Amino acid sequence: MKHRGRGAETNPPNRFEKLHVETDEDAWIDDDPRPLRTTFLRDDSQSILATNEADDISYDYGLNPYRGCEHGCAYCYARTYHEYLGFSAGLDFESKIMVKAEAPGLLEKALAKPGYRPGVISLSGVTDCYQPVERKLGLTRGCLETLARFRHPVVIITKNALVTRDIDHLAELALHHCVAVYLSVTTLDTDLARVLEPRASTPRARLETIRTLADAGIPAGVSAAPMIPGLNDSELPAILAAAAEHGASFAAYSLVRLPGAVSDVFAAWLDRHQPLAKEKILGRIRASHGGKLNDSTPVTRMRGTGEAAAQWKALFHACCRK
Repeated sequence: MKHRGRGAETNPPNRFEKLHVETDEDAWIDDDPRPLRTTFLRDDSQSILATNEADDISYDYGLNPYRGCEHGCAYCYARTYHEYLGFSAGLDFESKIMVKAEAPGLLEKALAKPGYRPGVISLSGVTDCYQPVERKLGLTRGCLETLARFRHPVVIITKNALVTRDIDHLAELALHHCVAVYLSVTTLDTDLARVLEPRASTPRARLETIRTLADAGIPAGVSAAPMIPGLNDSELPAILAAAAEHGASFAAYSLVRLPGAVSDVFAAWLDRHQPLAKEKILGRIRASHGGKLNDSTPVTRMRGTGEAAAQWKALFHACCRK
């Protein structure tokens, strides 16, 4: 069953659940089913900061105002985190969004605790803090207001131009050298982006966002991520060049990895959108992760291993020197 505007088309089994329900493809169902509606569920977590203990990640705390992500990127490694909530990493991840309605207040309490040790906070690690619902709820904006009052360092990574709404708080943080914003640009091909990241801002809008932030004095850069061998990796130089032309002052990249059920979601996406290239793409991903579709080893999980990974690294640094 196809769902328009979604990165996934099914709900793969949850590895923690014994029961799994599948649609009978032979049943008499409407060929054009009703659009899958996104539902928002309250998350009453009493803490908001997750301590980072990974050596290959540069921030100290993760702050996720939401769980799940409307952007629906087919490759997103964070899909597996939805399984801990009893959901699937497929359609559930992009259509059942957990909302931490008290996020700004919880953040203020966390920063004010006597034993709190300041460090760089990331918005966000396993969601996009500027996904469409943020326009209405403003939880990320509330968190930024708190961070600006505390003059607390924060790094933001997003695929959504909505970040420009909060230029006032970002500019205040920039005055104290407390902020950096990465726009994630996976491809410059609008048609590819439309199906790979169906509800994220267009590549052009993301590049224009870099320019808008840079013109406002806010440190802005690009994350060319993820690079998917055989699909978008050839675009790395063009993405970096376009970002530089739009005012990016720093850059990063990473290689795709497909943990758990994400491999099923992405394989189904390839069947639908890149059927002839599917085996080549999956084969090249495996070749860059020691024969597997995922690598959880620090450092190599981001960069990959082998000859191709070494070439991407060299190419990235060569492009950044230009």
